Amino acid sequence: MIFIVVIASVLIAAVTIYQYNEEAEEYHKNRLERKEEAIKAAITYELNRDTIKQFETVLLPSILEKKLNEISDIHNLDINIYDLQGNLLRSSYAENATDTTDANLSKNMLQRLAFNPDHRLVLQKSDEDGVKFKSSFSYLIGSDYSRVGIIGVPYLQDNTFQDKELKEFLGRLSFVYLLILFIAIVMAYFLSKYITKSLENVSRRMRQTKVDGTNEKIILDNASQEIINLVDSYNSMIDQIEDSAVKLAQSERKHAWREMARQVAHEIKNPLTPMRLTVQSFNHNFDPKDPDIMAKMNEFSETLIQQIDIMSSIASAFSNFAQMPKPNKEVLNIVDEVKRALDIFHEYNIHYHSEKPEIITNLDKIQLTRIVTNLVTNAIHALENKDDPQIEVSVSETETEVLLKVKDNGTGIEKSDLAKIFEPKFTTKSSGMGLGLPMVKNIVEAYNGTITVDSGVDEGTVFSVSLPKE
Repeated sequence: MIFIVVIASVLIAAVTIYQYNEEAEEYHKNRLERKEEAIKAAITYELNRDTIKQFETVLLPSILEKKLNEISDIHNLDINIYDLQGNLLRSSYAENATDTTDANLSKNMLQRLAFNPDHRLVLQKSDEDGVKFKSSFSYLIGSDYSRVGIIGVPYLQDNTFQDKELKEFLGRLSFVYLLILFIAIVMAYFLSKYITKSLENVSRRMRQTKVDGTNEKIILDNASQEIINLVDSYNSMIDQIEDSAVKLAQSERKHAWREMARQVAHEIKNPLTPMRLTVQSFNHNFDPKDPDIMAKMNEFSETLIQQIDIMSSIASAFSNFAQMPKPNKEVLNIVDEVKRALDIFHEYNIHYHSEKPEIITNLDKIQLTRIVTNLVTNAIHALENKDDPQIEVSVSETETEVLLKVKDNGTGIEKSDLAKIFEPKFTTKSSGMGLGLPMVKNIVEAYNGTITVDSGVDEGTVFSVSLPKE
């Protein structure tokens, strides 16, 4: 609206100025023609009053000697009389200018005048101030309709009156359009507010839309039909997203548990095979009379117990991962609790520091210990065959969160594996089930916290855990 008003005002002003200039040009052109015809009629009348019927050009100055200035004063215009060769004979503003050669007409002007269909030549020029001058030249006709001379009428094109009218009109037009522009701005503001209010609501809800969360539908009371159609489409999309999210979550859970069950079954089969072979070998070679029977029994028992312990550790790891954390929050000094969790790793070069001696938070002590031990254990495995193994554990806080970082200078993680390290059963080690980091992620997310990893091959790894204080 504002753009249309501004463009319209500019176009109308431009058209107005053009129209005024055209009308001024047309007015001065017609005025010059009228004045010239009137002067020629007066001069012809004076010529015809003489009793001589055949006029010679040389008689013009003497015939018009007294009347030329009078005619000039009547019409308020200067008059020049030339012979047919373009020589100035008489001028109303310079009586003695009959021999002024500078005022004579050029051959080019005479030719243009002669070949002009109207036998009339109008010349125009402007001075440095932009003032326009016109000069009109035409033939004087005697009583026998022959050409007896040339009349020149200089004309000053005075646009003072037209310019004044133009300025007044543009002033009034500017006032009207400023008023219209102000009204358009006010209307555009409130109209845009009315239109965009619904769009802002829709846009805000769209930005808040999550695939893995609950999304509210949009309800609008007053809106245009187009906005209502948009809202209906958004609400329909929300229903589809929720249905798809439920189906996707169910599918992912089924797939994860299938993979987990397959992995657990595979891990359990590994110790069962040597147990079966040990039992078969003992049964085949058992001799109660063998003097070394007790030593063989002890060896047999130790082998079975070792394999049973392996199966027990597998079951415990699976149980710890499958059991979703049920936080039992209590007020803890996280600095002391992390230090206690690190006390079991005596043989490793672990450096622990905190920015404060005391950082109070509301967490489950057991789950905090699980997070620390799993991350440090993961770092220890990354330091195998490292000449100078180093692990740095740090604790800090912000206004609302506590931050735990575990950094090592190990082999690092390839970029292709970074996105998979928190997936169940994924591991880069030759042993283990790949449940440690997924379990840590489950615990952290149960607290509405975040865990991130920054790593590169041969550059070490940094795990960063952020947990809310409350």
